[in-house]
Amino acid sequence: MRSSLLQQAAFRSFFAGRLVSLLGSSMAPVALAFAVLDASGSGHDLGVVLAAHMLPLLAFLLVGGAVADRFPRRTVLVAAHLGAAFTQGAVAALLLTGHYSLPLVTALEFAGGVLGAFTTPALRGVVPQLVAKSLLRQANSLLGSARNATKILGPSLSGVLVVTVGSGPAIAFDALTYLVAAGFLARLSLTGTSEASQGDTVLGDIRDGWSAFRAIRWVWVGTLSFCLLNLVQTGTWQILGPQLTRQLSGETTWGFVLSVRGAGMLASSLLMYRMTVRHLLRFGQLAGVLGALPLLALGAQGHAPWLILAAFVAGLGSSVAAVAWDTSLQEHVPAHVLSRVASYDDLLSYLAIPVGQLCVGPLAETFGAFRVTAAAGAVSAAASLIPLASRAVRRLPHAQPDTSAPTPPTAPGTPATPAPQKLPEPTHCAPS
Repeated sequence: MRSSLLQQAAFRSFFAGRLVSLLGSSMAPVALAFAVLDASGSGHDLGVVLAAHMLPLLAFLLVGGAVADRFPRRTVLVAAHLGAAFTQGAVAALLLTGHYSLPLVTALEFAGGVLGAFTTPALRGVVPQLVAKSLLRQANSLLGSARNATKILGPSLSGVLVVTVGSGPAIAFDALTYLVAAGFLARLSLTGTSEASQGDTVLGDIRDGWSAFRAIRWVWVGTLSFCLLNLVQTGTWQILGPQLTRQLSGETTWGFVLSVRGAGMLASSLLMYRMTVRHLLRFGQLAGVLGALPLLALGAQGHAPWLILAAFVAGLGSSVAAVAWDTSLQEHVPAHVLSRVASYDDLLSYLAIPVGQLCVGPLAETFGAFRVTAAAGAVSAAASLIPLASRAVRRLPHAQPDTSAPTPPTAPGTPATPAPQKLPEPTHCAPS
C-alpha cells in the first residue's frame, strides 16, 4: 500500500516537497538562534526576532485560511514558499556579509511569519485533493513520518553546519530548501479549489469559516481540548522540563529525552500507515493521554530511565493523535471550507501556548515546580479524555481502506466535480 501511494505522481511530488521543506524548517531555529546570538550577543534580540515570526503567524491565520479556500491551493503554496525562500535568503545574506541589523532581521522574520500563516491552512486542504478518502490516513502517516524524521535529523544537521561553516550558510540552506520545495509543488495537478467561497470578500469568507467551524460539534470540542492541552502542557514541558530533568538526572538526560520522544513519534507515524480502526478520532484521543506521561514522571521526581521511557511512549501517543486529527478533518469537513476550519482550529489551539509559557514560571515559584508539573500532566491527560464525553467525537467513523483507485487529479484550472459532503465535524491540533 505504501509503495502504491508513493507511485502516484501527484502525491510523490507533494511528499518530496514537504520532506525538503520540513528538513530546512527543522534546521532553521537552531541556525537562527546562534546567528542572532553571535551577531548581537543579546538574548533580547533573539526574543524579539522569535516573537516577530510567531505573532504574524497567529494574526494572519484566518486570512490564510480564507485565501486557501478562495484561490488554487497550489498557487498559494508555491507563492508562499518562494516568498519564504526570499526572506530566509535575505537573512542569510545579511549574516554572510556582516551587516546584521535587528530591525531588518525582525522585518524579514515578520514577513516569514505572515507567509507561514498562508502555508499551513493550504497544506491541510491539499491532501484530500491528491488522494482518495480511503487513503488519507496512510498519506498523513507518511507525511507525519517525514515531519518526525526531520525533527530528529534537522537540529543535529543544523548544529554541525553552524559549527563547521557558520549560521549564515545554514540559513541559506533553509532558503534553498524552500526553493526546491516550490519546484515540487509547482508540478502538482490539483482538482481546483472548492466551488467558490461563500462570501463576497475575504472578510466574508472568514465569517463563513467561523459559521462552519461552530456547526461541526466534534471540531470545536476537539479544538477546545487542544487549547487546554497546549495551555498546560507546552510551556511546562519547554520551561520546567529541562530544569527539572537537569536537577534529577543531569543535563545530558534532557537531550536523550527529546531524541527518544522524537523516535517514538517516528515509530508511531510509521505504524499508523498499517493500523486500521473503525473510530479513528476516538482512538487518537485515547492515545493522546499518553502525552501526559513525561510530565507525570517529572512531577513524581522519576529519574532518567523512567523519564526516557515516558518520553518514548508519549511520542507514540502524540503522533497517533496528530494523524487521527488531520485525517478526521480531511475526511469529514467539506473541501470548500476545510482550510478555513483548519485555520480556526490552529489559531484557537496555538493562542494558548504563549499564555501557558508566561504563567508557568510564576506558578512554579508559588506552588513548587514539581507540583506544577504533576498538575499539568494530570490536566493534560484529562484534556485528551474530555472530548470523549461528546457522542460526535466517540462515534465519528473513519473511512476504511478499499481497493478502488483514487480519482486522478485533473489538470490545473479544470473545475472540480463536487464530492458528496457530510456535515462538518471537529478538528484538533496536537502539540508538537
